[in-house]
Amino acid sequence: MPTKNKTKSQVKVSGQQMAIIAFKPKKVTKDLLSVLSDKARDIIIARYGLGTTVKKETLELIGKKYGITRERVRQIENHSLEYIRRSEVTLKNSNIFDEIKDVIKKLGGMVSEKDLLNSISNKSDIQNHIHFLLVIGDYFIKRREDQDFHHRWHIDEDLSGQIHISLQNLYQSLSDDDLISEPDMIKLFLEDLKGVSEEYRQDEIVRRWLSLSKKLGKNPLGEWGKSQSPNVKAKGIRDYAFLIMRKHGTPIHFRDIAKSIEKVFNKKAHVATTHNELIKDPRFILVGRGLYALNEWGFSGGVVKDVIRDVLLEHGPLTKKEIIEIVLKKRFVKENTVLVNLQNPAYFRKDKQGKYSVVQ
Repeated sequence: MPTKNKTKSQVKVSGQQMAIIAFKPKKVTKDLLSVLSDKARDIIIARYGLGTTVKKETLELIGKKYGITRERVRQIENHSLEYIRRSEVTLKNSNIFDEIKDVIKKLGGMVSEKDLLNSISNKSDIQNHIHFLLVIGDYFIKRREDQDFHHRWHIDEDLSGQIHISLQNLYQSLSDDDLISEPDMIKLFLEDLKGVSEEYRQDEIVRRWLSLSKKLGKNPLGEWGKSQSPNVKAKGIRDYAFLIMRKHGTPIHFRDIAKSIEKVFNKKAHVATTHNELIKDPRFILVGRGLYALNEWGFSGGVVKDVIRDVLLEHGPLTKKEIIEIVLKKRFVKENTVLVNLQNPAYFRKDKQGKYSVVQ
């Protein structure tokens, strides 16, 4: 377009200025639509939300308006788009499509439709006009939403193929319970994407690629896993408690768990309710007075004498020091509590070598 018609709009990605689009999207689409007949132009405006309303009308609704079938509306739409692509007006505005191509390249060469449109404008009407330009441009290839991925656009077929395969490989490598820190997730992904150009091997770009997948997700603590896992898609107090405890790494009192849920997730968590939910869930185990640990950490529940009994049945006769060392790894109790329980002759006996065993 002529320089006098350009206005600069900043493209922001993750809060940073990434590029500048030096055109008015509405002005460009108006020029492109000028080559159509009135009826065809009205249909395109309705289908893509380019008029006074941003709502995109269905084929059926437009067909009823003109008294034609939905299939005829589709034919008019497809013919109109192709006519615009081959028009002199589109050729004259080729620099516009070059600018959009540069934006996509800066975003990683492949980007979700949502991220792409949001990076250019947060206004729905402007986004509709940008979307229309994407549809018209020969550079841009759209992959429609499916069971695995969101709507996405790319400018490089080979790169697109690599990203899709690597995302599927990454998903298949995870178990249902896996949670991976974002730096490690990015590292794993890039290890599979060995042939990708260095210009794209940036954390911010990889995060956008990861977000293309419907099957991968990130929980509120920034950890990645399978999107349908309760560790990622937390739904209630139990799931929130699991994430809090996993992040904490050591046994924690249920009162502190409730406080952390409210602070980290901004969810109301009554202390009594939190305690009751922890009791019901096999993922958690009571290891002290009000102290809970994750079952996967290897702690033992029950009273101390039962823990000592299980230790001796598993390891055989042990010295006092050995018993204390193992029990303290399984329960949060004082050494003296272990010693007191060992002195109960109804449960344990001590041999001449100073080792304890279970009374049968």
